[in-house]
Amino acid sequence: MVSLFGWLALAFVFLPSAAPARADDQSSIILNLRGDETPETIRRMVDALSAPGRQVEIRVGGVTAAPAVAPSAEPASKAKTAAAQPAPARSMADEDGFQTEVNALVDRFVDGVGYSGTSIPAIAELPTDWGRAWQRNLNGRESLPAGWRVFGIVCLALAAAFVFRIATARWFARKMQPAGPEFTPRLVASSWGLLQDIATIFLALALARLARNAWLPENDLANIALTTGANGAAIGAIYIAVGRFLLSPGAPARRIMPLPRAEVHFRRLVAYAILTPLIVTGILLAHHVSTGPRPVTGLIALTGLAITLFKIWWFHDARYDLAALVLSGSSEPGPIRRLIAAGTAWFYIATTVVLWMVSSAAAMMSNGGRWAEAAATTQVAIVLIPVFAVGISSLMRCHAMRHEAEHGATPMWRAGSAALRAAAVGALWAVGFFVLARLWAGLLLGVTSGQFAMVMRQTAGVAIFAFVGWVALVFLHAFFDGYTPRPRVVGPADEDAAHEEGVPSRLATVLPVLRGVVLGAVLGLTILIVLSRLGVDIGPLLAGFGILGLAISFGSQALVRDIVSGLFFMLEDAFRVGEYVDTGRLKGTVEKISLRSMQLRHQSGQIHTVPFGQVQSLTNASRDWATVKFNVRLDHAADIEQARKAIKKTGIAMLEDPEFAPHFIAPLKMQGVADITDSAIVIRLKFTAKPNQASALQRESLKRVYRALNDAHVPFASNAVTVRGGEGGMQSQAAAAISTVPPPSPLAPAAG
Repeated sequence: MVSLFGWLALAFVFLPSAAPARADDQSSIILNLRGDETPETIRRMVDALSAPGRQVEIRVGGVTAAPAVAPSAEPASKAKTAAAQPAPARSMADEDGFQTEVNALVDRFVDGVGYSGTSIPAIAELPTDWGRAWQRNLNGRESLPAGWRVFGIVCLALAAAFVFRIATARWFARKMQPAGPEFTPRLVASSWGLLQDIATIFLALALARLARNAWLPENDLANIALTTGANGAAIGAIYIAVGRFLLSPGAPARRIMPLPRAEVHFRRLVAYAILTPLIVTGILLAHHVSTGPRPVTGLIALTGLAITLFKIWWFHDARYDLAALVLSGSSEPGPIRRLIAAGTAWFYIATTVVLWMVSSAAAMMSNGGRWAEAAATTQVAIVLIPVFAVGISSLMRCHAMRHEAEHGATPMWRAGSAALRAAAVGALWAVGFFVLARLWAGLLLGVTSGQFAMVMRQTAGVAIFAFVGWVALVFLHAFFDGYTPRPRVVGPADEDAAHEEGVPSRLATVLPVLRGVVLGAVLGLTILIVLSRLGVDIGPLLAGFGILGLAISFGSQALVRDIVSGLFFMLEDAFRVGEYVDTGRLKGTVEKISLRSMQLRHQSGQIHTVPFGQVQSLTNASRDWATVKFNVRLDHAADIEQARKAIKKTGIAMLEDPEFAPHFIAPLKMQGVADITDSAIVIRLKFTAKPNQASALQRESLKRVYRALNDAHVPFASNAVTVRGGEGGMQSQAAAAISTVPPPSPLAPAAG
């Protein structure tokens, strides 16, 4: 499933990106410096000369400081002094370049907010400027006015889009019915809906362009207004189409993103998709008609702040929905995913605020357009990258599940599929990080393309090793999970149900123990290699780990003994998960095995944790087969031969029962007379069965033997008590004529 809000991806093009459009129109002042001025002196001069919107160019020794270089006529000492002075130019060699740029950005943000605030009243000039500019239209002077031509073109485009929707509604409706509840069928059905929406948008846009060329041939304000408005309407329609594609309002059967309150968020997206193009179109048209920068700057400041506040409110209101969406990507979310889910909304809120600040500061920069474009690109990228990453992962997971359902899958195949999915998602994240790093490295640090390429070559080795290590961890994790036995019965359930799936293989028992060791080793090795590639000397780390391991081995001899004993127990295949064992003091079913201990689940429900070093001997009652012996007490007058025949018939009947026959190895039979007491004849019965079903077969055998002996009129020993008196006093004797021994455990068979 797509686990992030992709429906916002196209919607969040950062609005104030047009803010620096008028900054270049301001007059500029060139400030020439000798090179020996103090930073405080330079700052005071710049503050005094710079007016809102005015650019101040600083030159050192008559040469623009980029970086500061003294002219050849200056002495060498003077050149060194000039090069050492602070300047707006940025250099990779300057260790404080990043901090300087951030401080300058903050100062420009403050100036930009102040300048924008004072420009808001100038918005009132825009209607007058618009009226004067509209009067200069060349189209419509001789016949139909330009306004009516624009209105006719809009109506024609909307009518064509409406007719196309009506004509293709039935065909697309059939295609938009998902073939199943899986992700891929829902994705296909939603894609047909997206195709219909995109085709409608492009049809209307193309028709508007053709009609514009025919009815508005002159490049005047009417032509520009129609073009800008049509483009804005198309972008808003694309926002809505993407929302329909991901959220499928009114059709949850084909919804590919399980966002809680999907209908609510879609309505908000529709409102945003209508208002934002109107605002952007208004700003662009105001840029064409305004006679000065202040009306446009004020309009950008006012609408940009409103849109930013709307986004902040939207993210804050959707924080629980976003958390649920992130958590839905995993059936058992871990602590890292829970942390990401809790911080997703706050991350986007913080990013929105920071990018708004950057865009506001861009209004006071000569290259503010680049900063505003970087802010817009970042806002879109941080939404698109997670959407594409989770979408690719969901699509590949769905394909793997379908392949597994049709052809089956081994743990090795599952691990390979998980590793391939992780590699694809990781590559997408790496590309996104590369784009954003290249974008901001040039702005914040002044890094050129050649310098960035050199840095990326140096970090490529680190990134490759880290990426390979991560994919290896995903592969090993999935591989071990494929062999990990499922949890046994942990509640007060029928004890026989725990054995229905059989005992896990030896490999399935050993692999979970090795899992932690192997994953830890791979993780540690990856970290050491990455540190080595970063230039860190790992020799002292290895030596320190060696000394620490030696200290642990000497100080925790019991721990070493437990680990070594457990290793030999597993090498000798003494027990497996799910088997019933007796360690002498404790007994129970093996439920979990770690590196130093095992956990036994007693029949009463208690869990015993037994260190391997404390196990002197171990009895396994669940291996291969189990012979169960139990006694029946008959009356002295009973016909032993008749009893033997009845018991034999009972054993044959149980072998013919399809429920019990598969569990027998040797049938139930009477072994003979075990004892003769004063009150009874004790006969012994036995059978051999699979150990995990021995108790159930013994209970069933007792029930059937009792019924068979009664049907054969074989009397059981009586519990009557005879009391006799005499001169010496009352003496009493009690003899049990029949006594049935409670069913013994397979670990406590009858003697003999």
